[in-house]
Amino acid sequence: MATFLIVDDEETFSKNAARFLEKGGHTVRTAATGGAGLSAFAECSPDAVVLDYRLPDIDGIAVIARIRAQDATVPILMITGHGSIELAVEAMKAGANDLLTKPVALADLRQRLVQLAQRQLDASRLQYYEARDRTAGGLDAIVGESAVMRDLRDRIGRVADVVVDGAIPPVLIIGETGTGKELVARACHFGSARRDKPFIELNCAAIPANLLESELFGHERGAFTDAKERKHGLIEAADGGTLFLDEIGEMDIGMQAKLLKVIEDGKLRRVGSVQERKVDVCVLAATNQDLEERIRLGAFRADLYFRLAVLKVRVPALRERAGDAPLLARHFLVEFARRYRKPGIRFAPGVEAAIEAHAWPGNVRELRNVVEQAVLLAGGETIDAGELMLPQASAAVMASAANRPPPPLSADAADSGSTLERVEREMLLQALTEAGGNVSKAARELGVSRDTLRYRMEKHGLAGGRVV
Repeated sequence: MATFLIVDDEETFSKNAARFLEKGGHTVRTAATGGAGLSAFAECSPDAVVLDYRLPDIDGIAVIARIRAQDATVPILMITGHGSIELAVEAMKAGANDLLTKPVALADLRQRLVQLAQRQLDASRLQYYEARDRTAGGLDAIVGESAVMRDLRDRIGRVADVVVDGAIPPVLIIGETGTGKELVARACHFGSARRDKPFIELNCAAIPANLLESELFGHERGAFTDAKERKHGLIEAADGGTLFLDEIGEMDIGMQAKLLKVIEDGKLRRVGSVQERKVDVCVLAATNQDLEERIRLGAFRADLYFRLAVLKVRVPALRERAGDAPLLARHFLVEFARRYRKPGIRFAPGVEAAIEAHAWPGNVRELRNVVEQAVLLAGGETIDAGELMLPQASAAVMASAANRPPPPLSADAADSGSTLERVEREMLLQALTEAGGNVSKAARELGVSRDTLRYRMEKHGLAGGRVV
């Protein structure tokens, strides 16, 4: 909702216009003289100004000049009982954005003001985000056919349909780094009734704490040394739509209290302002951290956590998504082949088997980066083991699956599943045996992290390794 300032010496018009606009949920200040109007403008920093041409002390043209000296962008709607082409030209030259002649229909006044304020806000939004293809923001953008991903898409659809008092309650998206939490946030937004409204995103870890308040809440001209113009914050830019706060666990504890107030009260105050503004924003937040542990350490507010976690969505790690890694790899291969103009490029035999065997500790982001690098460096139409640059263990699996029969298996491995799984299990047993049961040493020999090796061991029922 917007804040409007009406500067007019006709008390009846000012009162009726203010009452009419307030019924629409807007905040209105009134002033009967040019001087009082300028004082009110400095105090409330309105989103648009209604200004009469004839005022008791100074005329409207002079008031426009003084407003423009303070704020070059705020929309100004001039009204007058003596409309003429000459006056219209003079008003526009002075900096007015629109002109109405009395008597003014209140519905017309409201429509003009809302349009002016919205146009100004849209221009501000362009500073923060680049418009994206909305078709890429829904459930179709979430690639995967595993059972856990089908469950995830089903949950997102149900979350997007939840509406309380006309809005989606806050949603907390949790998952490891690189699992695709932003895609889930976008799917929640574009699957909801707010799909045609703004989707504004901010990585809380990417902006220093001392700048985050200004980015989120905006600031008034002169609020601090470099604040030469008034600036809308990201929360205002998301008004009517969705604000996605990634890496919420990195937010400063002081900022957490201010964010909680916005979520609970639907109001914000720009830096340097005394005027509160109403906002209608759906807040989605994401983290790869254990927020309950952060609460225990005093680094995250418990009240904000419980407010954000009204609805929770967990994004599974890639290692939990059986069969999805090769599917994603093919998806990325097509994408990068098109982007880098390498039509017809394909994986060599056995590559997809190795992709499935790899644990992908960096999740989908790691897989995407590996495929992109392989496409960029490919010397021909086939991506082989060297160009994929998988760790030693996965490369060995690829070579075995593509070119060689599997090595002799131990008795307990003979019936443990598919050929690929048997090969991988035998390889783990051999590495652990050579390392004397030392998991860390075996992981180094295989070229994988200790966590990755421990995961593969659990998958194959191997236990008893000595962790060092």
